[in-house]
Amino acid sequence: MKLALLLFFFLTAILYASVGFGGGSTYTALLGISGVSYLLIPIISLSCNIIVVSGNSLQYFRSGYLSIKRVWPFLVLSVPMAWVGGLLHISEIYFFALLAISLLFAGISLLQKREQNDPVQKNAPFPITASIGAGLGLLSGIVGIGGGIFLAPILYKISWGSAKHIAALCSVFILVNSAFGLLGQMMKHGSFQAIQDTQSYWLLLPIVMLGGYIGNRLNLQILSELALRRLTAFLILSVAVRLLWKVYTLVSI
Repeated sequence: MKLALLLFFFLTAILYASVGFGGGSTYTALLGISGVSYLLIPIISLSCNIIVVSGNSLQYFRSGYLSIKRVWPFLVLSVPMAWVGGLLHISEIYFFALLAISLLFAGISLLQKREQNDPVQKNAPFPITASIGAGLGLLSGIVGIGGGIFLAPILYKISWGSAKHIAALCSVFILVNSAFGLLGQMMKHGSFQAIQDTQSYWLLLPIVMLGGYIGNRLNLQILSELALRRLTAFLILSVAVRLLWKVYTLVSI
């Protein structure tokens, strides 16, 4: 495994953990441009996601920012759909195309200005929250992301809650979707075979664990949230363009 990949995973875990995310979108993108088999990418990425956001979720729970009453509407359909997404068999071209489009939307959403003028928490209607959860859960299971990077802009748009409450929900959303998406992926490939195929990437797990711990402790003390969003958006958009080129080359073959 290349040292550069380890370094990028470490930095990604630090940056994302500092704002409650897991980094799945960037892990997946980095693996995609590193030549890792697209069949293994979701398994590796989702495993890293789980490790990073587990600490975030525990921290937010202890701090009182998590309310089961407000969280469960987003999870009720995302859980089965993340599992279904992990089970789906798609071609390499469709995988990278879906991933590239997802990253483009994620990058653009990070560059948009967030307005949080109303501190009052607003509950969206259940059909809306359940539909959002279902769509993001399915996407999570297919391409190996947690979905939090897409959920956060939606929550800000509807003034769902404060920044801390939104980060808390996104952490749990990522954790649950990643777990059930990984379960679907493992069932699709066969648990023992999947573990054997990903053994050469095992070092990424302790690397993101350390990065996630540091990110939790930093809590944006070095980088502002705006600077972090712009840095992450630049990385995601540049990788998305490279993945679109990869899709083009695959179609042209």
